[in-house]
Amino acid sequence: MSGREGGKKKPLKAPKKESKDLTDEDKEFKAKLQAEKKAMDALKQKASQKGPLTGGGIKKSGKK
Repeated sequence: MSGREGGKKKPLKAPKKESKDLTDEDKEFKAKLQAEKKAMDALKQKASQKGPLTGGGIKKSGKK
């Protein structure tokens, strides 16, 4: 029984990712995604202010 082998072993460090230069197309695409996200957030905010969409009332059972 060696004392140092027990327990979890440390994972090896991952190499750092190289930062790559973004092209104009990449910048436009990211800007478009960001704009869509803002629009969706605005719609979610607007929808959460109103009441429920369905006003079903009392649900009836299948029996007659």
